[in-house]
Amino acid sequence: MLRFSANLSLLFTEVELIDRFAAARAAGFRAVEIQFPYELEAETIRRKLDEHDLQLVLFNVPAGDLLQGGEGLACVPEKQTRFREALALAVGYAQVLRPAAINVLPGRCLDPSRLDAYLATFKRNLCLTADMFKPLGVKTVFEAINSLDMPGFIIDTSAKLLAVQDELQRADICLQYDIYHMLRMGEDPAAFIAEHAGRIGHIQFADCPGRGQPGSGEADWTALFSAIDRSGYGGWVGAEYKPIGETSASFGWLNYA
Repeated sequence: MLRFSANLSLLFTEVELIDRFAAARAAGFRAVEIQFPYELEAETIRRKLDEHDLQLVLFNVPAGDLLQGGEGLACVPEKQTRFREALALAVGYAQVLRPAAINVLPGRCLDPSRLDAYLATFKRNLCLTADMFKPLGVKTVFEAINSLDMPGFIIDTSAKLLAVQDELQRADICLQYDIYHMLRMGEDPAAFIAEHAGRIGHIQFADCPGRGQPGSGEADWTALFSAIDRSGYGGWVGAEYKPIGETSASFGWLNYA
């Protein structure tokens, strides 16, 4: 049976972040994830999780200017001091929140001639992250983001995800597999999950196109959820979509699962 987590950065945005924990629990979720939780103190989040009997399963290492069109932190050779500061902040939050996984966003390279250097920097930082989080019992994951929505992203296909994981050969570094982004790249998520479930540390989903809730786009969600269920994947499946309308009216997709 699939276990769904609610991404509080995209769901329940009708209310402030601090009130989304209660909204998620009222909707029936037992777990949540947050892209960047740093606007709230870690202790405040801990209290909300305990109050509503929720588990925080995932959050991201701070990514600098990535969401504003910049290159981010994790892959940029000139930003390594800033990445280490971001990593230290994430470690502090993880010590309080104990997530199942921490996500490192690879970032963009806006100068293609420097791509090899950016990839090498990211791989070093991915290993550094895993070294920091393994003693906490937190697995490190990294994801591909489609290059249509985010041009220049250094890892934009599942093949590139696998290549990095193959090179590093570390059991504590897993894939974060985002169904929306791979659909956007024209890939077959059901086939990938069926073949590589053992390499995936976290799954997220949204429909494509539009990144709305399942049923708002063109994907076959009965087939996708069935593929995850049959694959043997035992982690959380994160609802990371932009609701079309009120969040509370967007959960018809549960009928597909």
